[in-house]
Amino acid sequence: MEYPNNVEFRVFGKFALFTDPLTRVGGEKFSYQIPTYQALKGILESVYWKPTIMWVIDSIRVMKMIQTQSKGIRPIKYQGGNDLSIYTYLADVEYQVKAHFEWNQHRPELACDRNENKHYAMATRMIARGGRRDIFLGTRECQGYVEPRTWGEGEGAYDDCPELAFGLMFHGFTYPDESGDGKLSARMWYPVMRHGVVEFIRPEECPVIREIKSQRPKKFVPGENFDPIEEGMQ
Repeated sequence: MEYPNNVEFRVFGKFALFTDPLTRVGGEKFSYQIPTYQALKGILESVYWKPTIMWVIDSIRVMKMIQTQSKGIRPIKYQGGNDLSIYTYLADVEYQVKAHFEWNQHRPELACDRNENKHYAMATRMIARGGRRDIFLGTRECQGYVEPRTWGEGEGAYDDCPELAFGLMFHGFTYPDESGDGKLSARMWYPVMRHGVVEFIRPEECPVIREIKSQRPKKFVPGENFDPIEEGMQ
């Protein structure tokens, strides 16, 4: 690419629930203290995404104190009915995010859509508008919001905290159209926050990667189920 294509924005909301997917089956849930790479990537994909590009999360800055609030929830059981579970959410969250996009080299059939200036212009425009689709902070019931924000602007709650480690944590999924190996994998890593900032490692650098299953990526055919950026901007 000719340019770095960096985007910076603020994401915030009343509640968030960033969890390990293994706990999604049911029962009680407890949020991680910070967003996962996958959750932030999902937020950006709700703002703007096309199969031509892959969002890479560079870093987040935690702006407010990490605090939790528990609620009694009655999720629907597979056998029918419902049961009381306690969900522990993050409360009153705000983050600054830095990210950039790269071409998905495993989709050569979409090379006709690789116009980085137009993708960048569309992405920044969508951030200014709050995104193309609804923003969720880890789960559907946690509504989030995005707006443009310069990285480093304002005071953060952990600016004076030298270091805070979070242990082994879910990083994200690697989908077959991003790896080209026809496999869905889960990644784990050890995040550390320094002066309120968490620098994310790239997906291929994660120390723990586990294959989940073989999977075929969805095919996109220009003119059939895919419109190049030039047509989408009209």
